[in-house]
Amino acid sequence: MELKSVRLDSGETIGYRQRSGGEEAVLLLHGNMNSSVHWDVVLERMEARYAVYAVDLRGFGTSTYLAPAVRLSDYADDVAAFMEKIGLPRAIVWGWSTGGGVAMELAARHPERVDRLVLLASVSTRGYPQHEDGPDGRPDLSSRLTSADGIRADRRNRRILQANEERDKPFMKALFDAVIYERRQPEPQRYEAYLEDILTQRNLMDIYEALNAFNISRFDHPAGAGTGAVDLVEAPVLAVRGTEDKVISEAMHRELMEDFRGRAAEALLPGCGHSPLIDDPERLLDVVQSFLQEGA
Repeated sequence: MELKSVRLDSGETIGYRQRSGGEEAVLLLHGNMNSSVHWDVVLERMEARYAVYAVDLRGFGTSTYLAPAVRLSDYADDVAAFMEKIGLPRAIVWGWSTGGGVAMELAARHPERVDRLVLLASVSTRGYPQHEDGPDGRPDLSSRLTSADGIRADRRNRRILQANEERDKPFMKALFDAVIYERRQPEPQRYEAYLEDILTQRNLMDIYEALNAFNISRFDHPAGAGTGAVDLVEAPVLAVRGTEDKVISEAMHRELMEDFRGRAAEALLPGCGHSPLIDDPERLLDVVQSFLQEGA
């Protein structure tokens, strides 16, 4: 496995990890608060028939963040430019969480680039909402934030940003233990690498804004009009969700399935949370690779 980088015409440098394999290419797009480092289990275990590329999106990991990006479509266009630069005409695209939103934008905006689309614990087609606080101090799910200022002023967001800027690993570990790895933790050495990687992010608030505004459905929401771009996705789609996911709710997953209107296959992983990569990697890879080989 090699750590490489390529400079785009925009001036941004995109870092990526490459594992050699057969003629079928798989492109991995990570989620928020991580990078290609968190795809290590897939890079290690995916069948040798696949050449695997794990990208650091702009502002994450080893990639630069010269120009702020507050729309997931910007990150998708980076990925298309990356594929062009390294001579990768098409790939199976597998997006996790925020990376699922980027993957959907890529498949809609550049359908010629995507052979198959795998969405793991993906953000909804209608975004990942940021909510105002209610009188009890809890998020008011009926009141979606609509401005960048509101998102940046949110006390939870500010606390996570503070931990990022201060390199507060104990806080980040407590957060990930509670929300991501509450069922099973990575082995200590792997977890330490993940924590170091989490602290490399430079665009946390911009990603929150992008996720809140994201909407490729046919329905408007308070933070963004529906573009209907979900209908432009041509590739076969598999949507995977752990039944115990505390980040992507069942309602968000149902929105995604409804918006694809029967064009997305579904796989639910019992007992898994937001990271089936750690909770049950064998089952996850079995489900994904079975989908990839359908009709092959």
